[in-house]
Amino acid sequence: MSGKVLLSEDSVYQQIQAYYKEHGSSINIKKIFEEDDIRFDKFSLKLSTPEDGDILLDYSKNRITDDAWNMLLELAESRDVVKTRNDMFGGERINITEDRAVLHIALRNRSNKPILVDGKDVMPEVNAVLEHMKEFTEQVLNGVWRGYTNKKISDVVNIGIGGSDLGPLMVSEALKHYNTGIRSHFVSNVDGTHIAETLKKLDPETTLFIIASKTFTTQETITNATAAKNWFLERCGEKEHVAKHFVALSTNKEKVSAFGIDTKNMFAFWDWVGGRYSLWSAIGLSICLSIGFDNFEKLLEGAHYMDNHFLTAPLNENAPVILALMGIWYSNFYGAETQALLPYDQYLHRFAAYFQQGDMESNGKGVTKSGQKVNFNTGPIVWGEPGTNGQHAFYQLIHQVSQFGGWFV
Repeated sequence: MSGKVLLSEDSVYQQIQAYYKEHGSSINIKKIFEEDDIRFDKFSLKLSTPEDGDILLDYSKNRITDDAWNMLLELAESRDVVKTRNDMFGGERINITEDRAVLHIALRNRSNKPILVDGKDVMPEVNAVLEHMKEFTEQVLNGVWRGYTNKKISDVVNIGIGGSDLGPLMVSEALKHYNTGIRSHFVSNVDGTHIAETLKKLDPETTLFIIASKTFTTQETITNATAAKNWFLERCGEKEHVAKHFVALSTNKEKVSAFGIDTKNMFAFWDWVGGRYSLWSAIGLSICLSIGFDNFEKLLEGAHYMDNHFLTAPLNENAPVILALMGIWYSNFYGAETQALLPYDQYLHRFAAYFQQGDMESNGKGVTKSGQKVNFNTGPIVWGEPGTNGQHAFYQLIHQVSQFGGWFV
């Protein structure tokens, strides 16, 4: 962190390192449980949500002792985690590379309390975009918005890449139980087979395309969007019909208009929204159409609940902090280079792919904020698959050979 000694030179980090060298190889989970009959109580956390029951975080089945855990909590304090967290919620420009605030928390700020960036409250603009998304979603789902032959929209194709694809795809699959009847499709690969195979299934008269590119210049996205537009025009023949079947998640009015999209159907987001956190923004329009805006609001409310928990809970009872510290323990001391996410709910089959970006793009750094080259691990390789198939694919290596971290969901 800027203005601080390198993590590996932090005295607390060095204490943990010394402790691990002396005790790490002898930490045995079965033995710890036999010796401590309240271990589960000490190393688990239950969060009671307002409407959706309890969330249990069980980290008792990890190779961690009371002494190591207390030192890890001390390390979080030494590295000013609380201050940095508060700076983020306060709209400070903690993204020093791009000199930007990091305010995805504003997208789901259901309390509507002012959140300031350079003295300006961003919430009015956030709420305006949400209202626009709600109005559009209801028009499509209620059959008010129709295609060029007056047929109701049956299929939605989200064309994006990275966070503009991974997040909406993951959530649309995870919440498929709440599907409104709209069939959702996601295209991200610039390899032409992705868009071609998707278009084979579709009727241009009943298909809506969402083009997700903030600048409307993202090469992969615009290549696929142009292919979709050409396919559409080959079948309908009239350029003015494009506006009935294409909308944009962008801020570039000139290029959106030149593409043939009515700028009234352009949904904005901001430079303080990182792509990997954007599913709660206008990038989530495909989610709204898939599950309905009421359920999208519930998604925002759940995220806001966790934001408040992260902001207010003490470090030793703070789920995001606990998970982060366990990651440091395994990555930097045990030398685990990978972390597996193993969901046993099939609805979460895209969660590992989504979280690869959330973790690895955030933590994949080679230098510190002050420009020093790191000599420690900043994060693991994140991977995973649904657990049942995994048991018959890669669990043997995990159980018998490999050293890694893993979370069952």
